[in-house]
Amino acid sequence: MFKKLLHSRELTSIVFIIVMFLGVGAINPTFLTLQNIWLCLNSSVVYTVVAVGISLVLITGEIDVSVGATLGMAAAISGTMIRNGQPWGLAIICALLVGLLIGCVNGFGVVVLKIPSIIMTLGINGIVRGLIYVYTDGKWIENIPFDFKLLSQGRLFGTVTFFYLGALILIVLVHLFLTKSKRGRYFAAIGDNIGGATLLGIPVDATKFSAYAMCGVFAAIGGVIFVSRVGFVTPLAGNGYEMKVIAACVLGGISLSGGVGSVIGAGVGAAIMASISRVLIFIGLSSDYDDTITGILLIIIVVSDALLRRRTVAKARRERLSAKTLAYDLEVKGGAGNE
Repeated sequence: MFKKLLHSRELTSIVFIIVMFLGVGAINPTFLTLQNIWLCLNSSVVYTVVAVGISLVLITGEIDVSVGATLGMAAAISGTMIRNGQPWGLAIICALLVGLLIGCVNGFGVVVLKIPSIIMTLGINGIVRGLIYVYTDGKWIENIPFDFKLLSQGRLFGTVTFFYLGALILIVLVHLFLTKSKRGRYFAAIGDNIGGATLLGIPVDATKFSAYAMCGVFAAIGGVIFVSRVGFVTPLAGNGYEMKVIAACVLGGISLSGGVGSVIGAGVGAAIMASISRVLIFIGLSSDYDDTITGILLIIIVVSDALLRRRTVAKARRERLSAKTLAYDLEVKGGAGNE
Protein backbone atom coordinates (compact mmCIF):
# COMPACT_ATOMS: atom_id res chain seq x y z
CA MET A 1 0.00 0.00 0.00
CA PHE A 2 2.86 2.36 0.88
CA LYS A 3 4.57 1.58 -2.45
CA LYS A 4 1.32 2.34 -4.26
CA LEU A 5 1.09 5.68 -2.42
CA LEU A 6 4.63 6.61 -3.45
CA HIS A 7 3.76 6.06 -7.11
CA SER A 8 0.42 7.85 -6.98
CA ARG A 9 0.05 11.03 -9.03
CA GLU A 10 -1.75 12.71 -6.12
CA LEU A 11 1.42 12.55 -4.02
CA THR A 12 3.08 15.12 -6.29
CA SER A 13 0.34 17.68 -5.65
CA ILE A 14 0.45 17.00 -1.90
CA VAL A 15 4.22 17.52 -1.87
CA PHE A 16 3.77 20.65 -3.99
CA ILE A 17 1.34 22.32 -1.57
CA ILE A 18 3.52 21.41 1.44
CA VAL A 19 6.64 22.82 -0.23
CA MET A 20 4.71 25.93 -1.28
CA PHE A 21 3.48 26.58 2.24
CA LEU A 22 6.94 25.95 3.75
CA GLY A 23 8.61 28.13 1.11
CA VAL A 24 6.27 31.04 1.74
CA GLY A 25 6.67 30.50 5.48
CA ALA A 26 10.42 30.80 5.07
CA ILE A 27 9.97 34.16 3.31
CA ASN A 28 7.24 35.40 5.64
CA PRO A 29 6.95 33.43 8.91
CA THR A 30 3.55 34.97 9.67
CA PHE A 31 2.08 32.83 6.87
CA LEU A 32 2.71 29.54 8.65
CA THR A 33 -0.04 29.72 11.23
CA LEU A 34 -2.76 27.12 11.62
CA GLN A 35 -5.41 29.79 11.25
CA ASN A 36 -3.95 31.03 7.97
CA ILE A 37 -3.61 27.51 6.54
CA TRP A 38 -7.23 26.74 7.39
CA LEU A 39 -8.22 30.02 5.79
CA CYS A 40 -6.54 28.91 2.55
CA LEU A 41 -8.28 25.54 2.64
CA ASN A 42 -11.70 26.93 3.55
CA SER A 43 -11.47 29.50 0.75
CA SER A 44 -11.02 26.70 -1.80
CA VAL A 45 -14.49 25.22 -1.28
CA VAL A 46 -16.02 26.55 -4.54
CA TYR A 47 -13.00 25.47 -6.59
CA THR A 48 -13.07 22.07 -4.89
CA VAL A 49 -16.73 21.33 -5.63
CA VAL A 50 -16.47 22.45 -9.28
CA ALA A 51 -13.16 20.58 -9.71
CA VAL A 52 -14.78 17.36 -8.52
CA GLY A 53 -17.44 17.77 -11.18
CA ILE A 54 -15.12 18.57 -14.07
CA SER A 55 -12.75 15.76 -13.05
CA LEU A 56 -15.48 13.28 -14.03
CA VAL A 57 -15.45 14.72 -17.55
CA LEU A 58 -11.66 14.93 -17.80
CA ILE A 59 -11.20 11.31 -16.69
CA THR A 60 -13.37 10.19 -19.63
CA GLY A 61 -11.04 12.05 -21.99
CA GLU A 62 -13.34 15.02 -22.65
CA ILE A 63 -13.36 18.62 -21.40
CA ASP A 64 -15.89 21.20 -20.22
CA VAL A 65 -15.03 24.90 -20.40
CA SER A 66 -18.58 26.03 -19.57
CA VAL A 67 -18.41 25.34 -15.82
CA GLY A 68 -17.65 28.99 -15.00
CA ALA A 69 -20.75 30.20 -16.86
CA THR A 70 -22.83 27.41 -15.30
CA LEU A 71 -21.66 28.51 -11.86
CA GLY A 72 -22.53 32.12 -12.69
CA MET A 73 -26.03 31.25 -13.93
CA ALA A 74 -26.76 29.08 -10.88
CA ALA A 75 -25.49 31.86 -8.63
CA ALA A 76 -27.65 34.46 -10.40
CA ILE A 77 -30.81 32.34 -10.18
CA SER A 78 -30.40 31.24 -6.57
CA GLY A 79 -29.21 34.71 -5.49
CA THR A 80 -32.21 36.43 -7.09
CA MET A 81 -34.74 34.01 -5.62
CA ILE A 82 -33.24 34.18 -2.12
CA ARG A 83 -33.04 37.98 -2.27
CA ASN A 84 -36.70 38.13 -3.31
CA GLY A 85 -37.79 36.08 -0.31
CA GLN A 86 -38.28 32.71 -2.01
CA PRO A 87 -37.65 29.60 0.12
CA TRP A 88 -33.97 28.72 0.19
CA GLY A 89 -34.68 25.09 -0.67
CA LEU A 90 -36.63 26.06 -3.78
CA ALA A 91 -33.88 28.46 -4.89
CA ILE A 92 -31.22 25.78 -4.49
CA ILE A 93 -33.29 23.19 -6.36
CA CYS A 94 -33.86 25.61 -9.25
CA ALA A 95 -30.13 26.34 -9.42
CA LEU A 96 -29.30 22.62 -9.47
CA LEU A 97 -31.87 21.97 -12.19
CA VAL A 98 -30.34 24.71 -14.32
CA GLY A 99 -26.89 23.16 -13.82
CA LEU A 100 -28.29 19.74 -14.73
CA LEU A 101 -29.92 21.17 -17.86
CA ILE A 102 -26.70 22.83 -19.03
CA GLY A 103 -24.77 19.62 -18.35
CA CYS A 104 -27.30 17.56 -20.32
CA VAL A 105 -27.12 19.98 -23.25
CA ASN A 106 -23.33 19.63 -23.24
CA GLY A 107 -23.64 15.85 -23.03
CA PHE A 108 -26.15 15.75 -25.89
CA GLY A 109 -23.91 17.84 -28.12
CA VAL A 110 -20.79 15.78 -27.41
CA VAL A 111 -22.35 12.32 -27.26
CA VAL A 112 -25.25 12.46 -29.72
CA LEU A 113 -24.26 15.20 -32.17
CA LYS A 114 -20.56 14.19 -31.96
CA ILE A 115 -19.41 17.81 -31.63
CA PRO A 116 -15.85 18.08 -30.24
CA SER A 117 -16.16 18.78 -26.51
CA ILE A 118 -13.99 21.90 -26.57
CA ILE A 119 -16.17 23.44 -29.31
CA MET A 120 -19.49 22.39 -27.76
CA THR A 121 -18.73 23.58 -24.25
CA LEU A 122 -17.07 26.77 -25.47
CA GLY A 123 -20.24 27.59 -27.42
CA ILE A 124 -22.44 26.81 -24.42
CA ASN A 125 -20.18 28.98 -22.27
CA GLY A 126 -20.86 31.95 -24.55
CA ILE A 127 -24.60 31.26 -24.69
CA VAL A 128 -24.98 30.91 -20.92
CA ARG A 129 -22.81 33.94 -20.24
CA GLY A 130 -25.08 35.97 -22.52
CA LEU A 131 -28.18 34.60 -20.79
CA ILE A 132 -26.77 35.73 -17.44
CA TYR A 133 -26.65 39.32 -18.74
CA VAL A 134 -30.22 38.99 -20.00
CA TYR A 135 -31.44 37.48 -16.73
CA THR A 136 -29.74 40.08 -14.51
CA ASP A 137 -30.23 42.95 -16.98
CA GLY A 138 -26.51 43.54 -16.56
CA LYS A 139 -26.97 44.50 -12.89
CA TRP A 140 -25.48 43.17 -9.69
CA ILE A 141 -27.58 40.94 -7.45
CA GLU A 142 -27.15 42.41 -3.98
CA ASN A 143 -28.90 42.55 -0.61
CA ILE A 144 -28.62 38.79 -0.05
CA PRO A 145 -30.15 38.00 3.39
CA PHE A 146 -27.55 38.01 6.15
CA ASP A 147 -28.72 34.61 7.43
CA PHE A 148 -27.88 32.98 4.10
CA LYS A 149 -24.45 34.60 4.02
CA LEU A 150 -23.91 33.40 7.56
CA LEU A 151 -24.10 29.77 6.37
CA SER A 152 -20.61 30.03 4.88
CA GLN A 153 -19.21 31.17 8.22
CA GLY A 154 -20.31 28.14 10.23
CA ARG A 155 -17.28 26.18 11.46
CA LEU A 156 -16.58 22.86 13.11
CA PHE A 157 -14.41 23.32 16.22
CA GLY A 158 -13.73 26.86 15.02
CA THR A 159 -11.49 25.68 12.15
CA VAL A 160 -12.95 23.94 9.10
CA THR A 161 -16.14 25.45 7.68
CA PHE A 162 -19.18 23.21 7.24
CA PHE A 163 -19.11 23.97 3.51
CA TYR A 164 -15.51 22.75 3.15
CA LEU A 165 -16.26 19.74 5.34
CA GLY A 166 -19.12 18.93 2.98
CA ALA A 167 -16.73 19.31 0.02
CA LEU A 168 -14.31 16.83 1.63
CA ILE A 169 -17.14 14.36 2.17
CA LEU A 170 -18.15 14.84 -1.47
CA ILE A 171 -14.59 14.04 -2.57
CA VAL A 172 -14.61 10.81 -0.55
CA LEU A 173 -18.00 9.72 -1.90
CA VAL A 174 -17.10 10.42 -5.54
CA HIS A 175 -13.70 8.73 -5.08
CA LEU A 176 -15.39 5.60 -3.72
CA PHE A 177 -17.87 5.68 -6.60
CA LEU A 178 -15.09 5.90 -9.21
CA THR A 179 -12.86 3.25 -7.65
CA LYS A 180 -15.18 0.77 -5.95
CA SER A 181 -18.33 0.63 -8.09
CA LYS A 182 -18.61 -1.10 -11.45
CA ARG A 183 -20.18 1.91 -13.17
CA GLY A 184 -17.68 4.26 -11.59
CA ARG A 185 -14.75 2.35 -13.09
CA TYR A 186 -16.27 2.86 -16.52
CA PHE A 187 -15.12 6.52 -16.46
CA ALA A 188 -11.39 5.72 -16.31
CA ALA A 189 -11.78 2.76 -18.68
CA ILE A 190 -13.32 5.01 -21.34
CA GLY A 191 -10.66 7.67 -20.93
CA ASP A 192 -7.86 5.11 -21.03
CA ASN A 193 -9.03 3.18 -24.12
CA ILE A 194 -12.39 4.08 -25.61
CA GLY A 195 -12.08 1.44 -28.31
CA GLY A 196 -11.36 -1.31 -25.83
CA ALA A 197 -14.15 -0.08 -23.55
CA THR A 198 -16.60 -0.30 -26.46
CA LEU A 199 -15.50 -3.85 -27.26
CA LEU A 200 -16.02 -4.83 -23.63
CA GLY A 201 -19.61 -3.61 -23.79
CA ILE A 202 -19.13 -0.56 -21.57
CA PRO A 203 -21.88 2.04 -22.24
CA VAL A 204 -19.53 4.76 -23.49
CA ASP A 205 -22.19 7.28 -24.56
CA ALA A 206 -24.29 6.92 -21.41
CA THR A 207 -21.21 7.26 -19.18
CA LYS A 208 -19.98 10.41 -20.95
CA PHE A 209 -23.48 11.91 -20.84
CA SER A 210 -23.75 11.24 -17.09
CA ALA A 211 -20.29 12.81 -16.58
CA TYR A 212 -21.46 16.06 -18.19
CA ALA A 213 -24.76 15.99 -16.28
CA MET A 214 -22.99 15.57 -12.93
CA CYS A 215 -20.42 18.21 -13.90
CA GLY A 216 -23.25 20.70 -14.46
CA VAL A 217 -24.83 19.86 -11.10
CA PHE A 218 -21.54 20.27 -9.22
CA ALA A 219 -20.90 23.61 -10.95
CA ALA A 220 -24.39 24.71 -9.83
CA ILE A 221 -23.62 23.66 -6.24
CA GLY A 222 -20.49 25.79 -6.49
CA GLY A 223 -22.70 28.68 -7.63
CA VAL A 224 -24.96 28.41 -4.59
CA ILE A 225 -21.94 28.30 -2.27
CA PHE A 226 -20.52 31.30 -4.15
CA VAL A 227 -23.63 33.35 -3.29
CA SER A 228 -23.30 32.54 0.40
CA ARG A 229 -19.55 33.22 0.53
CA VAL A 230 -19.40 36.41 -1.56
CA GLY A 231 -22.81 37.84 -0.67
CA PHE A 232 -23.52 39.29 -4.11
CA VAL A 233 -23.51 38.17 -7.74
CA THR A 234 -22.25 40.11 -10.76
CA PRO A 235 -22.91 39.28 -14.43
CA LEU A 236 -19.28 38.13 -14.58
CA ALA A 237 -19.60 35.71 -11.65
CA GLY A 238 -17.67 32.52 -12.33
CA ASN A 239 -15.68 34.03 -15.20
CA GLY A 240 -12.27 32.35 -15.37
CA TYR A 241 -13.22 29.54 -13.00
CA GLU A 242 -12.98 27.03 -15.84
CA MET A 243 -9.23 27.60 -16.18
CA LYS A 244 -8.74 27.48 -12.41
CA VAL A 245 -10.51 24.15 -11.92
CA ILE A 246 -8.94 22.55 -14.99
CA ALA A 247 -5.53 23.65 -13.70
CA ALA A 248 -6.48 22.27 -10.27
CA CYS A 249 -7.36 18.88 -11.77
CA VAL A 250 -4.20 18.71 -13.89
CA LEU A 251 -2.07 19.84 -10.96
CA GLY A 252 -3.76 17.11 -8.91
CA GLY A 253 -2.64 14.42 -11.33
CA ILE A 254 -5.59 14.10 -13.73
CA SER A 255 -4.40 13.70 -17.32
CA LEU A 256 -6.12 15.77 -20.00
CA SER A 257 -5.85 12.68 -22.21
CA GLY A 258 -8.19 10.88 -19.84
CA GLY A 259 -8.05 7.62 -17.92
CA VAL A 260 -5.62 8.77 -15.24
CA GLY A 261 -6.10 10.64 -11.96
CA SER A 262 -8.54 10.93 -9.09
CA VAL A 263 -10.83 13.46 -7.43
CA ILE A 264 -8.57 13.43 -4.37
CA GLY A 265 -5.83 15.00 -6.45
CA ALA A 266 -8.37 17.46 -7.86
CA GLY A 267 -9.25 18.51 -4.31
CA VAL A 268 -5.60 19.10 -3.44
CA GLY A 269 -5.11 21.02 -6.68
CA ALA A 270 -8.13 23.19 -5.85
CA ALA A 271 -6.55 24.08 -2.51
CA ILE A 272 -3.35 25.08 -4.33
CA MET A 273 -5.23 27.26 -6.81
CA ALA A 274 -7.17 28.99 -4.04
CA SER A 275 -3.97 29.62 -2.07
CA ILE A 276 -1.98 31.27 -4.87
CA SER A 277 -3.49 34.76 -4.51
CA ARG A 278 -2.99 34.68 -0.73
CA VAL A 279 0.55 33.37 -1.12
CA LEU A 280 1.41 36.23 -3.49
CA ILE A 281 0.33 38.79 -0.90
CA PHE A 282 2.50 37.21 1.79
CA ILE A 283 5.59 37.25 -0.42
CA GLY A 284 4.99 40.89 -1.35
CA LEU A 285 3.60 40.50 -4.86
CA SER A 286 0.30 41.71 -6.30
CA SER A 287 -2.53 39.21 -6.60
CA ASP A 288 -2.85 40.44 -10.20
CA TYR A 289 -0.25 37.78 -11.04
CA ASP A 290 -2.71 35.05 -10.01
CA ASP A 291 -3.99 34.23 -13.52
CA THR A 292 -0.48 34.45 -14.97
CA ILE A 293 0.87 31.92 -12.48
CA THR A 294 -2.15 29.67 -13.04
CA GLY A 295 -1.52 29.69 -16.78
CA ILE A 296 2.19 28.97 -16.33
CA LEU A 297 1.45 26.07 -13.98
CA LEU A 298 -1.13 24.65 -16.39
CA ILE A 299 1.28 24.74 -19.35
CA ILE A 300 4.17 23.25 -17.37
CA ILE A 301 2.07 20.40 -16.00
CA VAL A 302 0.40 19.59 -19.33
CA VAL A 303 3.77 19.52 -21.12
CA SER A 304 5.26 17.36 -18.36
CA ASP A 305 2.29 15.00 -18.53
CA ALA A 306 2.62 14.72 -22.33
CA LEU A 307 6.36 13.97 -22.06
CA LEU A 308 5.75 11.41 -19.30
CA ARG A 309 3.00 9.75 -21.33
CA ARG A 310 5.26 9.63 -24.42
CA ARG A 311 8.03 8.11 -22.34
CA THR A 312 5.66 5.47 -20.97
CA VAL A 313 4.45 4.55 -24.46
CA ALA A 314 8.04 4.32 -25.73
CA LYS A 315 9.00 2.12 -22.78
CA ALA A 316 6.05 -0.18 -23.44
CA ARG A 317 7.05 -0.49 -27.10
CA ARG A 318 10.64 -1.35 -26.15
CA GLU A 319 9.41 -4.02 -23.74
CA ARG A 320 7.15 -5.54 -26.40
CA LEU A 321 10.01 -5.49 -28.92
CA SER A 322 12.36 -7.08 -26.39
CA ALA A 323 9.81 -9.80 -25.64
CA LYS A 324 9.35 -10.55 -29.35
CA THR A 325 13.12 -10.64 -29.89
CA LEU A 326 13.57 -13.03 -26.97
CA ALA A 327 10.80 -15.28 -28.23
CA TYR A 328 12.38 -15.32 -31.71
CA ASP A 329 15.82 -16.18 -30.26
CA LEU A 330 14.36 -19.05 -28.23
CA GLU A 331 12.54 -20.33 -31.30
CA VAL A 332 15.70 -20.23 -33.39
CA LYS A 333 17.78 -21.95 -30.69
CA GLY A 334 15.08 -24.52 -30.18
CA GLY A 335 14.97 -25.25 -33.89
CA ALA A 336 18.75 -25.58 -34.05
CA GLY A 337 18.76 -27.96 -31.10
CA ASN A 338 16.21 -30.24 -32.74
CA GLU A 339 18.40 -30.55 -35.78
